[in-house]
Amino acid sequence: MHYNKNLEAENLRYLKLLSTQYPTVRAAAAEIINLQAVMNLPKGTEHFMSDLHGEYEAFLHILNNASGVIKEKVEVLYKNTLPEKDRAILATLIYYTDAKLKEIKETVADLDEWYRITLHRLLEVCRLVASKYTRAKVRQALPKDFAYIIDELLHTNYGELNKENYYANILSTIIEVDQADTFIIAVCDTIKRLVVDRLHIVGDIFDRGPRADIIMDSLMEHHSVDIQWGNHDILWMGAAAGSRTCIANVLNNSMNYSNLEVIETGYGINLRPLALFANEVYQHVNTDCFSPKLSAEHSYNPKDVLLIARMHKAIAIILFKLEGQIVLRNPSFQMEDRLLLDKIDYNAKQITIDGVSYPLSDTEFPTVDPQNPYQLSPEEAELMSQLRFSFQQSEKLQRHAKFLYSKGGLYACCNGNLLFHGCIPMNMDGTFMAFEVNGKSLTGKQFLDYAESMARQGYYARPGSPERQRGKDFLWFLWCGKHSPLFGREKMATFERLLIPDSETWIETKNPYYVYSKKEEICLKILREFGLGEAHSHIINGHIPVKSKDGEQPVKAGGRLIVIDGGFCKAYQPTTGIAGYTLIYNSYGIRISSHEPFAGVDNAIRNNKDILSTAVVFETAEDRIRIADTDEGVKIRDSIRDLKLLLQAYRTGLIKERHTKSIE
Repeated sequence: MHYNKNLEAENLRYLKLLSTQYPTVRAAAAEIINLQAVMNLPKGTEHFMSDLHGEYEAFLHILNNASGVIKEKVEVLYKNTLPEKDRAILATLIYYTDAKLKEIKETVADLDEWYRITLHRLLEVCRLVASKYTRAKVRQALPKDFAYIIDELLHTNYGELNKENYYANILSTIIEVDQADTFIIAVCDTIKRLVVDRLHIVGDIFDRGPRADIIMDSLMEHHSVDIQWGNHDILWMGAAAGSRTCIANVLNNSMNYSNLEVIETGYGINLRPLALFANEVYQHVNTDCFSPKLSAEHSYNPKDVLLIARMHKAIAIILFKLEGQIVLRNPSFQMEDRLLLDKIDYNAKQITIDGVSYPLSDTEFPTVDPQNPYQLSPEEAELMSQLRFSFQQSEKLQRHAKFLYSKGGLYACCNGNLLFHGCIPMNMDGTFMAFEVNGKSLTGKQFLDYAESMARQGYYARPGSPERQRGKDFLWFLWCGKHSPLFGREKMATFERLLIPDSETWIETKNPYYVYSKKEEICLKILREFGLGEAHSHIINGHIPVKSKDGEQPVKAGGRLIVIDGGFCKAYQPTTGIAGYTLIYNSYGIRISSHEPFAGVDNAIRNNKDILSTAVVFETAEDRIRIADTDEGVKIRDSIRDLKLLLQAYRTGLIKERHTKSIE
């Protein structure tokens, strides 16, 4: 190889920059040795979850137990030496360390002895989960205050006579100085951090469940996470960007499910202006169609239910007006069929859609001007101005939105897998659907890249600019637009479900993707579109719940498509028959777990009850997957190549070594 030719101009400049980090032959060679060794370590564990829908307790439990991986490690170590009850207690202690510690300390007679035994066991679990990583990576995962001590204890051999007393004394001193609880918390946190190398959230963190904000707080604390936006996430991002239409949609969803806790408590958004407006304008108006869906788990004050129904009707009418405005100023969305307010015959109390007239359950819309139905009344405009101010001034919501933008996107390619929430829009003949954008026809990956850039424009473009407005409109399109890649249907029948008794109008026809993606050749075509398609590539998809109770399977298309929306949201569980799917991809292969409904944190802590899960290994690697076989391995190979070029540059004199002088 003629290195001198390769080391000219741009390459040489880059290598000179690299030499500041590795200033000598020895330093560069040492890093090559280290990287070559890392390539042969087992691949880190990836954990996939989707469609969380605000169900924070179930999410946190599955996050803590890593879809059963931690329990599996406890079983590996102690199945033959500890009773099942003790193994369950140890696993629960790892999941919910603070709360379980408090409970145990109230019942244990000899606490010091319990501390000694438990510390040994936890360190053994930690040693097992750390064994697949370099010592340097483990050190990075250790909590700062106890990093040195945990590092020493993890890399000890208790059979070493010279250090036996040294290690025993460390544990005794931890107990003696009343740091056992803090140390146990530190070790358990380390276990949970090391057991999963990367977390993937395949969309829909928000809506329906009680506290999506708690899920977001937890994700922001995670050491390695990426998010593929779902249509419910993009809706909240649009609301945070100040889109009045997205704000109205967020509130409509929350009123529909009587889920105001996340709005008021989670994000501190003031709904009093909406309540005052609704009580004034809709006090003597029928609101039966707008009564919220109530959970059987809670009791409700009838006055509160009536107020929510009035607020729901008020925001729904505003929503229909604002959506009409977006459709009218964006003909490229091709959503004129969603202009329904101007199709109402108030005398006949019916609406005409596609030439067919349907009776309406309610036509008492005091703020709708039949001559100009999509214009907000002055009071509605003032209300939306107040609500937009509240959403944009919510520090927590803005922090979460920025996190979604920084860690998220419409899709991700990771270690041979393609992750996205909704669909790749397709035509009836199985070809990719084309979207006209600025005189160009965009399909497949091109359109998703464009759509993501528009979503970012909606939040980051200059406030008040035409670019910002177009971006905000596009955020709404991604939420419910015709064949949007996040929505994947012809229409969102919000108006019809609320106001038209005829259920034929409620049909939301799915994009042909959901038929064609069951075929292996189509999945391979999609994978190739995104630069994938090797022997072990898959599409990992959310959005459409898998009806397992009807025999539907999450793995389709000869194993090429894995759908992991199994019903985290309690509202979907009667349809799916389970409480969610999650996926684990480790060095041995891929397994999918189905989860039973979660009975709550208190039950988990008090009775050591885990979520009952059934795991199915559907793809096992012939040889254990190494880091060399991953995306990280590609980056490491590039680094090794660059370092070898740097070595050659040192040896040929193109770059001089810089030895630091030793101080005597």
